[in-house]
Amino acid sequence: MTSSQKPKKQELPPTAWAVLGLLSFPGERTGYELKKWADSSLRFFYWSPAISQIYAELRRLEELGYAASVRSGPEEVRAKRRYGITPAGREALAGWASDAAEAGPPVLKHGLLLRVWLGHLAEPERLRAMVTEHLERTTEELASVREAMAQAAAEPDWAFPTLALRWSERQHLAELELTRTLLADLDGLDGDPAPPDRVGPGTDPGQERQGSGDAPTPG
Repeated sequence: MTSSQKPKKQELPPTAWAVLGLLSFPGERTGYELKKWADSSLRFFYWSPAISQIYAELRRLEELGYAASVRSGPEEVRAKRRYGITPAGREALAGWASDAAEAGPPVLKHGLLLRVWLGHLAEPERLRAMVTEHLERTTEELASVREAMAQAAAEPDWAFPTLALRWSERQHLAELELTRTLLADLDGLDGDPAPPDRVGPGTDPGQERQGSGDAPTPG
């Protein structure tokens, strides 16, 4: 496997580093195989790039000299291009992975909680149904994480991906517990009076809002 490009120093988006990270494990893989590997590992604690993104980053990495590819020979019915990491790519990836400043804090964007936050606009039963659906999806995801853990544990070179998947298993277990608690919290709201911004017939909107302030912030 060869590459005619010389390595260049350049800032890369996280997706590029993730794809290069997939290449850092032993063996050469096609873009499709990299996608399958991302779906069974990265998606449980980061995210899994789309197949189009993977191929776009592979082209970028080849141009930088961080990856190289070889096309299969006539012995295969369908021609395939397999990719591998270059020494320059491994060196660049090791430098990026060891830079703590690049990691940054974890970002939580919880679509369900955003809807719970807007629960005063939702029907209580619909809100409970959404939380229950999230509980079911998380249970299914936990099963997928455990399946991925078993596959990774069978590969001697995947010790660290196994550690990341174990963390993901614990995170999913915590998510299940938090979701069950959220359901209990919603049940505890039964019978509570509607918040002031729910103005009913025969009420004075100005009177309802008086004293409530512009925003629910202390101070």
